[in-house]
Amino acid sequence: MRIGILETGFPPRDLQEAHGTYPQMFERLLAGHGLEFRAWPLLKDDFPEGPEEADGWLITGSRFGVYEDIPWIRRAEALVREIHAARLPLVGICFGHQLMAQALGGKVEQSGKGWGIGVQTYRDLEAGEDISIIASHQDQVVAQPPHTRVIAESAFCPLAGLAWTDGPSISWQPHPEMSAAFSRGLIEERIGTLYPEPVARAALDGLSKPIDSPAMGTRIARFFLDHAATAEA
Repeated sequence: MRIGILETGFPPRDLQEAHGTYPQMFERLLAGHGLEFRAWPLLKDDFPEGPEEADGWLITGSRFGVYEDIPWIRRAEALVREIHAARLPLVGICFGHQLMAQALGGKVEQSGKGWGIGVQTYRDLEAGEDISIIASHQDQVVAQPPHTRVIAESAFCPLAGLAWTDGPSISWQPHPEMSAAFSRGLIEERIGTLYPEPVARAALDGLSKPIDSPAMGTRIARFFLDHAATAEA
């Protein structure tokens, strides 16, 4: 199964050298399931010709806000609608989660709650249990799109996971592709500038907690494979 990765952000250069690009992080997360990958760096205006270029799609995180009036973001929104209409499996993470929500009728804005960084705990409403995943965001989905159900939530981020009922689309606010080491490097680079120091210090202290990223990776891979099998049936 061919997975197209819509690359909407680049890690800081030093962290990229140590940990790879965001598509490479997702390839590691989803390894072992027989998936093939190709990335399109949308920030460089490199877009697929259409949804049929891959069997399933994944949208990465980004430092940009989906509400910013930037041509590649508007074009990415249109692509999301095309993929969703084609009923191809689509997964969004962080910026990808927000882009899907906005493109398909929801609303995203910068949250007055501030930054959510480091290991965050969410209620997985499908499994009925808590999961811990690394996060890095200030923007949030604040109005639920039509034809969705909430699949993950927290007090800080009530709309942390969405599943669409009118197509095989699913999204999460946290970052299962990010390791604790990458998150530590990112926080240390941004402490006192982008991230307020008290929030950053608390996040650094919490990075020793166990995270559920491997299980989330398996879940995403199975989502792709299950919907590929459905399409072939």
